[in-house]
Amino acid sequence: MDTQQQLNANWLEAYWMPFTANRSFKKAPQIVTGAKGMYYHMNDGHKLLDGIAGLWCVNAGHGHPKIVEAIQKQAAQLDFASSFGFGHPLAFEYANRLTSITPEGLDHVFFTNSGSEATDTALKLALAYHHARGEGQRQRIIGRQRGYHGVGFGGLSAAGMGPHKKQFGMLLPGAAHMPHTHDPARNAFSLGQPTHGAEIADALEQMFQTYDPSTVAAVIVEPVAGSTGVLVPPVGYLERLREICTRYGILLIFDEVVTGFGRLGHPFAADRFNVTPDLIAIAKGMTNGAVPMGGVITSGQIHEALMGNAAQGAVEFSHGYTYSGHPLASAAALATLDVYLEEGIFAHAASIEPLWQERVHALTGLPGVVDIRNLGLLAGIELGTDVASGKAMAKKVYDYCFEQGVLIRPVANTIVLSPPLVISEQEIDTLFSAITAGLKAA
Repeated sequence: MDTQQQLNANWLEAYWMPFTANRSFKKAPQIVTGAKGMYYHMNDGHKLLDGIAGLWCVNAGHGHPKIVEAIQKQAAQLDFASSFGFGHPLAFEYANRLTSITPEGLDHVFFTNSGSEATDTALKLALAYHHARGEGQRQRIIGRQRGYHGVGFGGLSAAGMGPHKKQFGMLLPGAAHMPHTHDPARNAFSLGQPTHGAEIADALEQMFQTYDPSTVAAVIVEPVAGSTGVLVPPVGYLERLREICTRYGILLIFDEVVTGFGRLGHPFAADRFNVTPDLIAIAKGMTNGAVPMGGVITSGQIHEALMGNAAQGAVEFSHGYTYSGHPLASAAALATLDVYLEEGIFAHAASIEPLWQERVHALTGLPGVVDIRNLGLLAGIELGTDVASGKAMAKKVYDYCFEQGVLIRPVANTIVLSPPLVISEQEIDTLFSAITAGLKAA
């Protein structure tokens, strides 16, 4: 049965789609049937320039032949092997390759299957680390308003996006939240990092008037908050967070599910900002989106605390997933890392960032644009005098761009952009020409 026949039947009903208005979608479905390079292909023949890298993840472009070949070859050789007391070569090989490009001192990796699992794993590692050191009273997790850390109970509890939480009650106890860094009164239309706002990090220390810092296990933040609309940290903000966490013996976790693997023109945001956390949660660009995979990169200090304080022969960290270090995921990740390094994709992202910044800020002054935020190959274009009007406008711009063959992402009242890192100057022109026309039409 071809796709059009399927769409005309009751074929859509069984699949409950994630983060989707299912009833609306199924009245007018948009079905992707293929992808190559910078483009998606739809069931009706429509071709779409991908302005969001799938969902922040297809950094090397769709269907890269080296990644495809690695997955096919591995599927034929070893489709699955458990990582529970067992092992296969590619998981070890990838762990070694990956830690060769991580910030100094972060030299171990625990594999998961997604960003949600990565952030939950990072939180559990923080708790286990303090327990191993005899500080089991450190159980509080501090996140940030407007933060997003996946949809597991741990990450969701630490996150600060209200609409994602309201259906699920109290979630986990012991989570608290720092203020976000969005300050449009002082920083609207900043080029890259905003100048004002480093002192917002001091709110963490002010929280210790309420919460005993000796009960805090970890602080978790996205270096650049992605899903909330691309909030870029002010100059000096992350440095202050690092200093406060160090002073009070609190672990600092960077959620780099979005910013890892070149999104900011460096392997990790920690490199771009020259701030080294204790743990980094990763996923998305890890395999170029081709096979689900995530992980947590940890410091040697955390690893040694858990190894050194466990009884001989004991499981040092009672945690893991059936598919941790899956053979196909490991093969995809190795091939993806080869592509990134051999083809200079991180360097390309860095070199084209000035043009990207110039083109997104050229939207300043167009109807409805109230703020523009950018760093690396990320951008957020905030619309409307209020969230409701901005959300309606963002949807109109999305619809216009879709008809013109360009895929963008409306998030509430913000248009979010995160293209494959291989985007060319011509494709940047196509993308922003469509958005410009869409803003004028809306």
